[in-house]
Amino acid sequence: MRLFSPLYEKAMQWARHRYAPGYLAGLSFAESSFFPIPPDVMLAPMSLAKPKQAWRLAALTTIASVLGGLLGYAIGLFAFEQVAPLLQDRGYWQHYLTAKSWFDEWGVWAIFIAGFSPIPYKVFTISAGAVSMALLPFAIASLIGRGGRFFLVAALMAWGGERMEEALGRYMDLIGWLVVLLVVILLVIFKL
Repeated sequence: MRLFSPLYEKAMQWARHRYAPGYLAGLSFAESSFFPIPPDVMLAPMSLAKPKQAWRLAALTTIASVLGGLLGYAIGLFAFEQVAPLLQDRGYWQHYLTAKSWFDEWGVWAIFIAGFSPIPYKVFTISAGAVSMALLPFAIASLIGRGGRFFLVAALMAWGGERMEEALGRYMDLIGWLVVLLVVILLVIFKL
C-alpha cells in the first residue's frame, strides 16, 4: 500500500519551494520556545533536495533556533507563572522537572545536551530562564548544541544527495510501515 511515498514526494516538492528557507527559519525559531515540531523535519529534506545549500540551511536553522531559544529563556525569566499551567496541561511538566534537576546537577551542559539531542529543547530554554541561568553561557551552549545537531543532519543529507533521495523514494513505503510497526511494538512493550 503506497501511503508514505506520496507524502515523501510532496515533502521533497515543498523542500524545493522558493519560500522554504523562510519557513524553515520560522519553524526553527518557534520550536525553540513553544512549537512542538522540530526543524529537522524540514532541514533534512531541504538539505537532501539542495545539497549545495545544506551548510547555509544548517546555519539558518541554528541561528533561528538560538534566537527562539532566547525567547524561551525570556518566557521562563519573565512569565514562568503564566506558562507553568500550560506546561502541566500539555504534558511537559515532568520534562520541566527533569530539566530543572539537570541544571542543578550539570549546569550549562544541560543546555548543550538538550540542544543536540531530541529532548524537547523548548522546555530547557524556558527552564533556563525560570532558574535565571547566566545568559551568555546559555547562548553559547545553545549555539554549539543546536549547531552541532543541525550541521550533522545537513551534512548527512547532503552527503547522500541524489542517490539517497532516489533510494528513499524507492523504499519510503517500506520504511514508513517499519516505523509504524516499531512504534506499535514499543507501545505494547511500554504498556506491559
